[in-house]
Amino acid sequence: MTSFVDRKARPRSWALPLIKSLHTAIWAFFVACILALPVMGWRHRFDLAALLAFLVLAECLVLAANRGRCPLTDAAARFTLDRSSAFDIYLPAWLAKWNKAIFGTLFVAGGLFVLWAYLR
Repeated sequence: MTSFVDRKARPRSWALPLIKSLHTAIWAFFVACILALPVMGWRHRFDLAALLAFLVLAECLVLAANRGRCPLTDAAARFTLDRSSAFDIYLPAWLAKWNKAIFGTLFVAGGLFVLWAYLR
């Protein structure tokens, strides 16, 4: 049986894996939105393309309001001293490091493709 003292010695050991899982799921959702954007342009589903772009831009506003960091990064930092590029998410370190550059470029390129398809 675990005593009160034992529970205090292991504070919230479940918190970091939970935050990392949630962060990874949200990341995957927005990556799916970014990758689906040119597909919606190709299929002339400009209504869905606009919705996807709106969702991604809303996430960009959240990041901008938090000085370029996901709020979940700050939450995860309370439960570990690790500050590697992927301490707060289940991604390879290189992908976590270059995430914004890679998917920001893909988002802009997808948006330009949708615009081209719409004007065509």
